[in-house]
Amino acid sequence: MTQPVTIIMIEDDEGHARLIERNIRRSGVNNEIVSFANGTDAMQHLFGADGSGLVQKGNALLILLDLNLPDMTGIDILRQIKENKYLKASPVVVLTTTDDSQEIKRCYELGCNVYITKPVNYENFANAIRQLGLFFSVIQVPPAAP
Repeated sequence: MTQPVTIIMIEDDEGHARLIERNIRRSGVNNEIVSFANGTDAMQHLFGADGSGLVQKGNALLILLDLNLPDMTGIDILRQIKENKYLKASPVVVLTTTDDSQEIKRCYELGCNVYITKPVNYENFANAIRQLGLFFSVIQVPPAAP
């Protein structure tokens, strides 16, 4: 039996967070979504009180990451996730307004699995997230390392 995948959404824009969750649900994905509006709270959840990441051992996580957060950069979060022995296999989908080619290259070099630039137009954004939800419904996510 496969472990149910928990979606960790790190998004500081409340409107974007609601839109993302609503359209993921519309695509038929019913997985638990745990939302964080800042990097500090997300990091505490992901890495636990001791900062080791052991708290996630055996959990299957899919991380949606905005790069522009109020308290730290998404780049720093991505780097720490991909350097952690328990979390590094968790897929990270960068979902941000930044379309700078250097930033995109940097994210892939650090190990992001998918980089999506948020469309400015509401309908296009909603449609992109529904398609992302369909993608989520078919991908396999490994549990965090034992």
